[in-house]
Amino acid sequence: MNGDLEQAGDRWRLRFTRDLAYPPDQVWRAVTEPAHLDAWFPQRILGDWTAGAALTFESRGGEFPSFDGEVLACEPPSLLEFRWGTDVIRFEIVPSPRGCTFVLTDTFDELGKAARDAAGWHVCLDFLEHHLQGAAPSWSSGDHWSQVHPGYVEKFGPEAATMGPPERTGSAGA
Repeated sequence: MNGDLEQAGDRWRLRFTRDLAYPPDQVWRAVTEPAHLDAWFPQRILGDWTAGAALTFESRGGEFPSFDGEVLACEPPSLLEFRWGTDVIRFEIVPSPRGCTFVLTDTFDELGKAARDAAGWHVCLDFLEHHLQGAAPSWSSGDHWSQVHPGYVEKFGPEAATMGPPERTGSAGA
């Protein structure tokens, strides 16, 4: 399990760090361009990547209500931070000799959803890596989530696992 949980003041933060064998510009496109986001992010994002810009998040099938967010920081090709409902999501892309290091952090209020959301982000990042490779995974998001979730429950403890599986929100399913 490559996600870590830490307290962030009165909130909680999940942090994922992945070394990717792709240049920062390619990863930046994968985390900001709609055609690429559709391959791995759990919802469609409408709006411009400009600090202060409003965002709308929609389920791909329209089965769940849309909700709002806002771009908090955007510094291409290294930093993107936005409000996703009540969570704050941050993507950092750091060049490395082999490509780049991608760091995703999710800051949120309720400890009880940590294992659930960690498993979701784990699945999303696995989808991102497959997308960057130009390959489709051999597993479904729900099956993969069910495989990785118990590891996060064990790693974070039962108090971080009081909320159950997420409702299906699209192909990536966080």
